[in-house]
Amino acid sequence: MRTNRRQFLGALSASLAGMAVGAAPAIAATGGRPGTAQPADGSMLFSLADLRGTENANDLGLRPGTIDDQSRLFQQILDKAADGNKPVFLPPGNYFVSNIMLPAQTRLIGVPGASRLIYSGAGHFLIGENGGHVELTGLVIDGANRGLHSYAEAGLRLTNIDHAVIDNCLVVGCVERGIQVARSAGRIERSKVTGAGGDCGIYGFENRGLAIINNEVADCDNGGILVHRWSQGEDGTIVTGNRVSRIRAVNGGTGQWGNGINVFRAGNVSIANNIVSDCAFSAIRSNAGDGVLISNNSCLRSGETAIYSEFEFEGAVIQSNVVDGGARGISIANFLQGGRLATVQGNLIRNINTPPPYGDKDHLWFEGISVEADTVVSGNVIDRAENFGMILGWGPYLRDVIVTSNIIRHSRTGIAVTVVEGAGSAHIADNTITGASAGAVVGYRWKDAVTGDLSGPGGSGFSHLMVERNRVS
Repeated sequence: MRTNRRQFLGALSASLAGMAVGAAPAIAATGGRPGTAQPADGSMLFSLADLRGTENANDLGLRPGTIDDQSRLFQQILDKAADGNKPVFLPPGNYFVSNIMLPAQTRLIGVPGASRLIYSGAGHFLIGENGGHVELTGLVIDGANRGLHSYAEAGLRLTNIDHAVIDNCLVVGCVERGIQVARSAGRIERSKVTGAGGDCGIYGFENRGLAIINNEVADCDNGGILVHRWSQGEDGTIVTGNRVSRIRAVNGGTGQWGNGINVFRAGNVSIANNIVSDCAFSAIRSNAGDGVLISNNSCLRSGETAIYSEFEFEGAVIQSNVVDGGARGISIANFLQGGRLATVQGNLIRNINTPPPYGDKDHLWFEGISVEADTVVSGNVIDRAENFGMILGWGPYLRDVIVTSNIIRHSRTGIAVTVVEGAGSAHIADNTITGASAGAVVGYRWKDAVTGDLSGPGGSGFSHLMVERNRVS
């Protein structure tokens, strides 16, 4: 017997009144349909789906637990519900489907951890295109490690959606990307993506206001969370509160793969309050990302540079992060290609001694912070960066750098600064440098130290350097 809203509210009132005087609840039964809950006393609670006018997929013929492919029926259920702007409730169970096109007004609701869509192969899994509102909540999306056609790109792919929502879902066993959202607005929230083989867990591409928040991404072959564009431009994606761990670089390379959170050509992206650990290359890597904000993240046991802002960017704020482990700590690089304009403030960096994942005889390793142009470095604490606390500039690529009020402890060289002809200015003042056996401030020509310690009372002896008031012990 179907219970309507008025009957339910009446029954609920009676139930509460009965409880107040010790009576048994008087809640109407629903006939035992899938998706309903049954109290211990044997009376039946009707489902939340009934209250909201949701279509129950089992009532419409979809069978949980069968190994039969039910793609055609599932597609019909989604299409019909979308025509009426109704949600679809998917009760607990396993459902084998493939080649599903999510309608423009999809609202698909499951029981978290229990309502499982399993890819049956041959084409794509779940794709939504050109939609108004596409929302997937409480689903397990299982790629079953079956191959996708090249056009599919991800187990779940949403493109050009006005409001895309993926909430409290588990995405597993996808042999390419787990989730891909492109040219859309909306959010990916409270979900877990694991085991993405061949690519990354979450891929955001040319979006227009996407939030990737409070997710878990782990054990992916080549990347964790990626925010990319074809060409540099405004993006505004927010990446916050996520846990990213155990990201490999199966495709190899020198940093194109194997990053926990990666920005490429996307402007004004905010990356905050994430915990990123055990990535083959960087915990957080921004390539040509203008106006990137990287703050309050924990970056643990990175295989290469923990936090990177590199290549053709203007504007990076890197503040209040914890970096523990890596072959480099924080790097603001590639002034040669236009990388400039940054602040590096209030970070805690330690244990920079991880063997790099590839050989490179042309560059230095094991520094806490390296910067090149138009950058303020202040209020950071660097402890046990094996070779250098900081590296300022590279060859002639140094301009307008201020380094002040930092603490550097137990690095072989406190600060290495370029003295190659053509290098711009650097002001190094009021820092505390302890235990630098090879010198507190030392001039370098490319890879080679060519001066003694420049931190003494006589000044640096170089017109482009001002070195003053540093405390050395």
